[in-house]
Amino acid sequence: MRGGNLERLDIGVKDDRILAVGDLSREKAPVEIDATGRYVSPGFIDLTSHSDTHWTLFDHPSQESFLRQGVTTILGGNCGSSLAPLVKASDIAGTLRWTDASRSNVNWRSLDEFFSELSRRPIGVNFATLVGHGTLRRGVMGETARNATPDEIGQMRFLLEKSFGAGAFGFSTSLASTEGLWAGPSELSSLFALAGSYGVLTKHHLKDEGKNILPAVVSLIQLAREAGAKMHLSHFKILGRASWPLFHDVMRVIESGREEGLDLTLDAFPYTRTGSLLQAFLPPWLLEGGREKILAALGVPARREEVKSYLKSLTLHYDRITVASVLRDFSLLGKTLSQLAAAAGLEPEETMLRLLEVNDLKVAIFNEVISAGHLEELIRKEYCLVASDGVGYAGGLSALPDLPHPRSFGAFPRAFELFVKEKNILSFPELIRKMTELPAAVLGLKDRGKIEKGFFADVVIFNPETISSPADYENPQLGPGGVEWVLVNGRVSVSSGNFNGNLAGRILKRE
Repeated sequence: MRGGNLERLDIGVKDDRILAVGDLSREKAPVEIDATGRYVSPGFIDLTSHSDTHWTLFDHPSQESFLRQGVTTILGGNCGSSLAPLVKASDIAGTLRWTDASRSNVNWRSLDEFFSELSRRPIGVNFATLVGHGTLRRGVMGETARNATPDEIGQMRFLLEKSFGAGAFGFSTSLASTEGLWAGPSELSSLFALAGSYGVLTKHHLKDEGKNILPAVVSLIQLAREAGAKMHLSHFKILGRASWPLFHDVMRVIESGREEGLDLTLDAFPYTRTGSLLQAFLPPWLLEGGREKILAALGVPARREEVKSYLKSLTLHYDRITVASVLRDFSLLGKTLSQLAAAAGLEPEETMLRLLEVNDLKVAIFNEVISAGHLEELIRKEYCLVASDGVGYAGGLSALPDLPHPRSFGAFPRAFELFVKEKNILSFPELIRKMTELPAAVLGLKDRGKIEKGFFADVVIFNPETISSPADYENPQLGPGGVEWVLVNGRVSVSSGNFNGNLAGRILKRE
């Protein structure tokens, strides 16, 4: 695959770069790989990864579950959370919502210092990062539930601009989070304007992916338009059957924005179940208070009944909500809320609240709420790329204390399996572009994402006949099939489908 085209060529690699592309039959090399009958593609670039905020970038530095899919570069700092900048080291607790923050050992505050620490540790994939809006806000304001003052906005801008100078590729938001819910127009406009002036990416977890998705998209488009900023929607989807009829209206708004010249793209993962936090179901008025106030409110009988009434109004399908991660009592993993409620003899709403309380709100779930038809329509769009929304893990995970989403082990092979081989929606070259050249362009990587002379030698070789992903929700850790060789910066990390221990990843910084 070169420049979006399929060609039969030899590729010469020296050190970390592609030295030559063409007829190299007369040349010799210490290592020669026969890729006859295989696709040779640029390494896949995953723009929606959470290895940083799940701390596996440190606990599982090989990121083997990504490497074995053919992923050679991941982007962190997504969904409003990044590991830097920190005003004080203890601020990391608000970022590590998916894991036990007490296990982290943080000796940095600025992005420069974070990069310096990470550079001391070999990693398996290239790592780039955004700056999370929630991280900025918590650093400046703590968990204060109010609008920011002009001085506080100025402090956020200072931290953000310093991080851009250190190599951050942009900034991200999650306007559905506690921090995002209290971000006023002046705060967001100011940060968007700064991103626009630097020409970097703004990337967003929508405030609402359900019945209010239309205003959530419109408001972000307005902010990006006024700032002249690049805008990308992470893990785009519409949640819940009752909201699915809004899909085409939302797509018309997105395409209208693109037609007027807005640089707007999005990504999707090839699954119909989400992986998200259980607390996201709580009413907005409760989420605005932050963790301590949420837990305190649940301890007041009258408030608790209000919350339960709100949950009942959502008409949730508790038999489709599966517990994926908890802090305590791992025997609950893999069980639905319906099963847990029946076993406890409680209403599912009460079961949900007790589960949240016992686990300090840190409960992750799988939820079957995405339309397969929407996925098929999305992947046809020229501006939709593939991303995992997953986490990189090492091998040998039988003792892992949670149930990972299968996308962490097979999102990219699954996309080939689903969209090319089963549905015949795209060709292999068309889908490869959505995993390589397009995400590189969105992020602004100038020397990755193509098989071209002078580009870094991030390369994946896969068998189009056997590429597949057997990982599912019951056995999410099963490795993919058909991905035979992976090179990261010119070094072989996967050979004959097996990770060989080479950690050749680098920290990528925006120039």
